[in-house]
Amino acid sequence: MNLPKVFEEKMKDLLGSEYEAYTACYDEPRHYGLRVNTAKISVEDFLKIAPWPLEPVPWIHNGFYYDGDNIQPSKHPYYFAGLYYLQEPSAMTPADRLPVEPGDRVLDVCAAPGGKATELGAKLGGTGVLAANDLSSSRAKGLLKNLELFGIGNVLILSEEPGKLVSYFPEYFDKILIDAPCSGEGMFRKEKKMVKAWEEHGPEFFSKIQRSIVTQAAQMLRPGGMLLYSTCTFSPEENEQTIEYLLQEYPEFKICEMEGYEGFADGMPQVTESKNPELEKTVRIFPHRMKGEGHFLALLQKGEKQEEGKRLPESGKNKKLPEELEEFLGHIDRKFDSSRMDLRGEKVYYMPEGLPRLRGIRFLRTGLLMGELKKNRFEPSQALAMNLKKEEYDQVIDLPLEDERVMKYLKGETLDVEDLVKPKDKGWYLICVDGYPLGFGKLVNQMLKNKYLPGWRWNS
Repeated sequence: MNLPKVFEEKMKDLLGSEYEAYTACYDEPRHYGLRVNTAKISVEDFLKIAPWPLEPVPWIHNGFYYDGDNIQPSKHPYYFAGLYYLQEPSAMTPADRLPVEPGDRVLDVCAAPGGKATELGAKLGGTGVLAANDLSSSRAKGLLKNLELFGIGNVLILSEEPGKLVSYFPEYFDKILIDAPCSGEGMFRKEKKMVKAWEEHGPEFFSKIQRSIVTQAAQMLRPGGMLLYSTCTFSPEENEQTIEYLLQEYPEFKICEMEGYEGFADGMPQVTESKNPELEKTVRIFPHRMKGEGHFLALLQKGEKQEEGKRLPESGKNKKLPEELEEFLGHIDRKFDSSRMDLRGEKVYYMPEGLPRLRGIRFLRTGLLMGELKKNRFEPSQALAMNLKKEEYDQVIDLPLEDERVMKYLKGETLDVEDLVKPKDKGWYLICVDGYPLGFGKLVNQMLKNKYLPGWRWNS
């Protein structure tokens, strides 16, 4: 592979005697990864039903390698059930190493297409709030789809400049992840087009953006909160020097140790002006040392953790809900707080607790889209179907993987389910594959009208 001469010289300086081992890895095949959605299925249960051989990613508890040259996991019904996300193995590391706990308020600053946000949401387990932001509204739409596919409802999907978010969320978040826009040097092997992009916009261009983002994020993090900064590049300007800059601007931050792995390399204080030895606690991932592409990670804490009273749910006034919505909710074995139901026009949303006022900010979604009220009836959404578990809904059609109706459903076709229902059965049914929801259908005369979201349908 023809690498830019300037880049080669920089890597020789950075790696010294390891440089030849690094360049040799360009002749090796790339690695394909799959991360299990632990919000829907345990790793143990997934391995029992996994349709292909998988090899564990040793530093990620729910990560696995698969043979991407011969199989296509994105074409399997389990993908449509949101049981896993396809992600390069090194890229799994940032969300894995940010210690998110149930009830946290979490921000993913540059979140599209959702590889990190889906894992952060799974860790929250339906509690707290996940704010996922991407400046590009087209990319934010892909982010929304992936979060809905994963069944994550406690979301706020934004499309804003990070700087604009500061005034809305001062010291609001418990955890922040910044997977920063970068020059992409760590991805040269995986995506050759990144080399051309690097020649157009190199480290100097991106380091200015990164410095702006980290200092804005610092203002949105509460005292004692944790921030994880990551890039997929090797450049010191974008890595250790960006962290050095953050520490200069906000001295209350300190670098924290991360759970290690034998393939991780220590950060390099020697590439900074301050030579701060604490920078050794940051992590570099090199593709010649482990089975993954290039990455950099730094975990930081903002000042001392302050003891705060338990965050009590905000008690809103109980709302009188429309009859047709109440009737539908009667089919769901889950308690919904009516004060968190937000009716906007025909659409019904279930809101996360404790959101600030959002007027004047661009967002694609707040909360879980429950469905729509239409002429005295309620139509549940695709997002709600993915958020439910089979046992929470009282009208279910559960198809085994080998049933041809699974594929017909994913293609949007009407299904004959006479063998599965009684003659007088009717209404909204949750369609599952092997016990995992795919979407809704409406049963009329033992025929199932397909309500699978048109934009999600299978294209063979």
